[in-house]
Amino acid sequence: MFVKICGITNEEDALMAVGLGADAIGFVFAPSPRQVSLGTVRDIVKRLPPDVLAIGVFRDQSPAEVVDTVLEAGLSGAQLHGHETARDAAEVRPACQVLFVAFPAGDPGLEHVADYHADAILLDAPAPGSGHVFDWSLAEAVPIGARVILAGGLTPDNVADGIATVRPWGVDVSSGVEMRDDPTRKDPLKVHAFIRAAREAAPAEAEPLPLGPEPFDWAEKGD
Repeated sequence: MFVKICGITNEEDALMAVGLGADAIGFVFAPSPRQVSLGTVRDIVKRLPPDVLAIGVFRDQSPAEVVDTVLEAGLSGAQLHGHETARDAAEVRPACQVLFVAFPAGDPGLEHVADYHADAILLDAPAPGSGHVFDWSLAEAVPIGARVILAGGLTPDNVADGIATVRPWGVDVSSGVEMRDDPTRKDPLKVHAFIRAAREAAPAEAEPLPLGPEPFDWAEKGD
């Protein structure tokens, strides 16, 4: 089970999450209480092990800005979490080892998700970062064969149920592992409990990403 800890704002939390077993760290560049600067992320990324993905989260920013940020910060890739089009994704793709595209659960655009040539689809609640859980049955709308990262209101207490219901390739958490009343800091006990619960719910190792500008072959996966 692939585990991404998102909304990281400082080096201490990044290294803590990695030490507890996170596969990926997410940095929010869009307006948010968890928003970070390029310089801060660049310094953190230098300290991360090479096998941990550093993902920039963007929302309705221009493809040129996304590409510049990915390259200047030394990120592994990008997560497009707004109203980006397939054309936007195509412009970003060559700069990314990994490309994630987020969709709200139930979004009609999921019918055309293959057009984005992303490595995985992050399925989220309608209001990203709200900490609200969506109706997991809506995950059935995702095309067969797609890698799904389940997000939206996950916590150490409900992630196992989410995995059992949706059977995603990975899970993503931010608010569910934060310190009480401080969205800029992660709680080590919650991070540890979340990762442990996710891995116990799906002990098999996640299928590795190809890591390169070539997108995931969805057609082959669906055969």
